[in-house]
Order: sequence, then C-alpha cells, then structure tokens
Amino acid sequence: MDLKEFDYYLPEELIAQHPMEKRDMSRLMVLDKASGQIEHRIFKDIVDYFREGDCLVLNNTRVIPARLLGEKEGSGGKIEFVLLKCIKENDWEVILRPGRKAKPGARFVFGNGELKAEILEVLEEGNRLVRFEYEGVFQEVLDRVGIMPLPPYITERLENPERYQTVYAKYNGSAAAPTAGLHFTEELLNTLQNKGVKIAFVMLHVGLGTFRPVKVEDITQHKMHSEYYSISQETCDIINAAKKAGNRVTAVGTTSSRVLETVGANGELHACEGWTDIFIYPGYKFKIVDRLITNFHLPESTLIMLVSALAGRENILKAYAEAVNEKYRFFSFGDAMFIK
Repeated sequence: MDLKEFDYYLPEELIAQHPMEKRDMSRLMVLDKASGQIEHRIFKDIVDYFREGDCLVLNNTRVIPARLLGEKEGSGGKIEFVLLKCIKENDWEVILRPGRKAKPGARFVFGNGELKAEILEVLEEGNRLVRFEYEGVFQEVLDRVGIMPLPPYITERLENPERYQTVYAKYNGSAAAPTAGLHFTEELLNTLQNKGVKIAFVMLHVGLGTFRPVKVEDITQHKMHSEYYSISQETCDIINAAKKAGNRVTAVGTTSSRVLETVGANGELHACEGWTDIFIYPGYKFKIVDRLITNFHLPESTLIMLVSALAGRENILKAYAEAVNEKYRFFSFGDAMFIK
C-alpha cells in the first residue's frame, strides 16, 4: 500500500493555532462509514448519536510539561530536551537539540540547577537515554522548570496550558494530548451519562512518535513507535458487557482505539498494562471499536491510516476534501469528525 494514497491538499491557514473559546462548540463532521454520507453539526450535537447502553471510551492521560530548556554543564551551551517516555524511575528517553552536544557522560542543567541530567546512552534514531537528578518530587520539579510541548505545527503561544488538557486528564505521562478529547466538557459528559451512555477510561501516554512522518513508500514496512497503556478490569467489564448486549463502543481518539484493539485482539478485554506498537491501516478488521470520534489528521500520517481502516480510504479522502472546502479547522486544536 503506497504512502501517497494517504496524501491530501491542505491550505496552511486551516491549521488551527488556538482552541475554540468553548470546547464543545467546535464543528463536527459526521461520516457514515457504510454509505459515505456526510453531515455538518456542532460538537455538542454528538449526544444525538448515542442511545442508552452505548459505551464511550476516553483516554485519561495527562500531558506533562515535557519540554526543558537548559545548558551544558561547564560550557553553558544551550540545549533543549523533550521527554518521550520514562524507562524506569529517573531514567527517560528524550529527544534533544542540538544532538551533537550530548554524548554519553555529558551533563546538563535546567532551572538554575534545580534539575540536572546525565546522558547514559545514544538510542535508536538519535534519541538519548538520560538520568535526572533533583531533590523532592520529580513531577513538582518538572511543573516548575518545564514547558508544555505543543505540536510543531502550532506556532503561536498558548495563553492557558490547561486548554491542551482534556477535562478528565488524570495520569501524568504524555508528551502530547489525546486531542479528540479536547472537545468534551464536564456538562457534555454528564448529559451523555444521563442518557444512559456508559463512560469508560483507558490510559495511553501519547508519545511524539504520533507526529513522526512515515518515511517508507510501502506503508506496511513502517515501524510504529511504542506507547505505554493500561486498562482496568472495571473498564473491561463495562465494554465487554456493552459488546455482549449488542451496544456500540465509541472510542474517543486514535489512542483509545489503539488500546482497545491491542487488548481486545481476540474480541474480549481483560485488565492489563504494557507497551503497544499496534499499527492500524486499511485491511485491518476492528474487534472492539465500532465508532470513532477523532480530529482531522496530517497527510500521510499513521493517524489518517487508522481512520481510513475504519471508514475506508476513499470515504476519508472525500470527507477531508469537503472539510477543506467548508474551511474546517485541522489538527490538534481543530474541529472534530465522528465516524459512525
């Protein structure tokens, strides 16, 4: 399957730089995956597409201030770290710029010395394994010296960093937000629950591999990044019961989808945690996810491949062309799509 099959034209001005003032007032494109029919709604109208017994699955990871600006110990040379994933306790895999300054043994300081790091190892693709040194609680230190790591296509300053968190964000660990969930408000979730919709949570810490371009022409040769996930028995019970009763499971975002399809490979979910590198592209048959709430994704990305697997590539490219014509807002702070 050729990479170019997932390309589309996107004017730069349609890349959203700021979130909507009200989360649930984003536009919503509703795509019927069976017929290809498209409707244009507002996100809060999502309630109309749920019935009692349906299940909504959300990723309750929380974005950490994973961007660190510091300097090399001794020389004072400037350095930037972006935390990718915690390997164990104080050891993290990081992206850094400029990389040539960071050989094993090199040391760096951040926040006037409140946080220090030593390079332990050069990893695949030039990332580094580093060990942090600090006093107190790492997350509290990070909150003081770190910066929210917005995606590279967002070039304007975010006034309120909490707008890059979902209202249900709980577990620290992501380098990027599960952006499909940014459209939900507490009131909207309450309305869905009052309608009899079962709400369940999974956790997947989103890595910056989400934004990594696919570089191989044959997409089946692409190596997917791995991300840490966990799913509780409570969540498994809710979803298994919904499936057994013939009710629909709606995943919020590609991250929730990847957890459910990783764990439910045999059609039933069991509590577990671990790392997933599942790569979903057309030809894949979904075992758990029936419907998907998502944003509009980058051309030639693994994310547009996942939604194409659920809705059909031709349906998705047609919907994206209509979104461009209708001037929808794209990517992390953009509008939403509901594949039903």
